[in-house]
Amino acid sequence: MDWKSKLVGGLAVCGVGLSVACSAPAAQPVQSPQSRPLAAAGEPTSEPLTERSEPTVQAVPALAATAEPAPQATPQPLRPALMLLVSGLQRPVGLAHAGDPSLLYVLEQPGRVRVIRDGQLLERPFLDLTDRVGARANEQGLLGIAFAPDFAQSRKVFLNYTDRRGDTVIAGFLASPDGLTADPASEWTVLRIDQPYANHNGGQIAFGPDGMLYIGMGDGGSGGDPQNFAQNRASLLGKMLRIDVSASSPSAPYRIPPDNPDFGAQARPELWAIGLRNPWRFSFDRLTGDLYIADVGQNRFEEINFQPAGSRGGQNYGWRLREGFERFAGESAEPLTDPIWQYGREEGCSVTGGYVYRGSGLPDLFGAYLYGDYCAGTIWALQRGEDGVWRNRVVLRTELRISSFGEDAAGELYVIDHQGAVYRLVGQPT
Repeated sequence: MDWKSKLVGGLAVCGVGLSVACSAPAAQPVQSPQSRPLAAAGEPTSEPLTERSEPTVQAVPALAATAEPAPQATPQPLRPALMLLVSGLQRPVGLAHAGDPSLLYVLEQPGRVRVIRDGQLLERPFLDLTDRVGARANEQGLLGIAFAPDFAQSRKVFLNYTDRRGDTVIAGFLASPDGLTADPASEWTVLRIDQPYANHNGGQIAFGPDGMLYIGMGDGGSGGDPQNFAQNRASLLGKMLRIDVSASSPSAPYRIPPDNPDFGAQARPELWAIGLRNPWRFSFDRLTGDLYIADVGQNRFEEINFQPAGSRGGQNYGWRLREGFERFAGESAEPLTDPIWQYGREEGCSVTGGYVYRGSGLPDLFGAYLYGDYCAGTIWALQRGEDGVWRNRVVLRTELRISSFGEDAAGELYVIDHQGAVYRLVGQPT
């Protein structure tokens, strides 16, 4: 491998989703000359959280009911804060819901899916796959989960993991009626993808607004994509895939959607977009259907890619021809899709994609895409203004190792600390 690990507070910074050369930062983040902070609340003044911090949230006093109409009170300003939900997890890397507001599911990288019910971590896992998951390398393990859109009826849940050989497996399982467990013996393989190296496995899977399953695949690893998989249409590596698993079964694991884009005669039909290095978390805006893809950089830049709702796919996001906006290796004879944002090594070393905030607890963040950096612990909000310009601002600075974000049934967001905890993003009175 061409990247090095370094320790920060005893933790290997080049961990899951990273695969970056942890050299001294030099590049400045690229911003539009017209950029300015968003019109949301400013950066909090509280001290950064640490893995030992357990932030508390003060309740906003309710207005007392009166017999006479009272003047409209000005809402009390709220600032973003993190409230510890659960701890004691083993290398958590993801969080999902299946529609039940009382249940959340947390991925542990070694191969377990844990259940949080009404804010309490249950001892019994939803699913234990440690007998088949390979997690020896930093970026291997149980990496993604997606509940079928008709989960309430079908009880189907899909997982993305690396097996004992290090290859990617997309598999389906059947859950119990109460949603508290799934049967490991019910597994059927949907898709298996050979991995030439131990890093750049991607790992995110998610159902889009169209009901199709989207799969984010890294370029296969090493460094610099030496075999140019991301631009090779005959390979599934370095791509966003789109398949139909609505009738998935052991005998018919998936179908090709007829409206997938045509990348040429030699291209795999599963391709939706190409030119990705290691998409470490992507998500759909639950309100608009827009797709955001966070792609981990090589040596200089982390980037956020965007695909508007209603897109027919077919985008080429540029890797390995470009890293962010900058040329990396080779020239392109076709148009490339620019990222909407990038930042350099002075801001962090490994982007972790998040979600567009659609909850109710932090009105100033509504409609902003929240994401973070694993190394720096910073959480940002990225949002496009009415003038079409994307603007970025700091929401929180923490000492967490942000491995993922999560969203619950109400649209509230969670921050996953790879060191073993889940935090909820809340509003705290200023």
